[in-house]
Amino acid sequence: MEGNKVQPRAILVFGAPGSGKSTFADKFSKKFHAAFFDLGEIERENELDRDTTLFLLEQLAHTKVTLVIEGVLDTERERTEIRNVLRRAGYNPSLVWIQTDVSTIRQRLKLKNRSAAKAKQEYNSRIQNMEAPSEIESPIVLSGKHTFETQLRHVLTQLA
Repeated sequence: MEGNKVQPRAILVFGAPGSGKSTFADKFSKKFHAAFFDLGEIERENELDRDTTLFLLEQLAHTKVTLVIEGVLDTERERTEIRNVLRRAGYNPSLVWIQTDVSTIRQRLKLKNRSAAKAKQEYNSRIQNMEAPSEIESPIVLSGKHTFETQLRHVLTQLA
């Protein structure tokens, strides 16, 4: 008898640029010693196409370690593709949607980019294709303005 096998977890974090996704994902991964990957950054830095990114994710999923993933999750199609890859590998993926008001997002992007024009450009280019999750995706919704401890408690309660 094999006993009870625990499904590995994958936490998929998405939201508007400047919403607090990277901060949450980084802190969450460190708290639980989980591997953190920003797939969007990996795609851009290595000039990967979507199929190659999904193949890379499939290879990462063979490790069965807890994964925290950010990036390339803006549309329902993208999120579904990634969840399907993870499910085929035996993962139990959960979607975390970080929501933050637009004025806070713009302020954060302005600080990051050191330019109001660049902040506006980044926000507009990303937000135009972003899709809110559907009911079937069952996201865990977090405020990007709450403390990490508050966000963590909410996520752990939802995952339990």
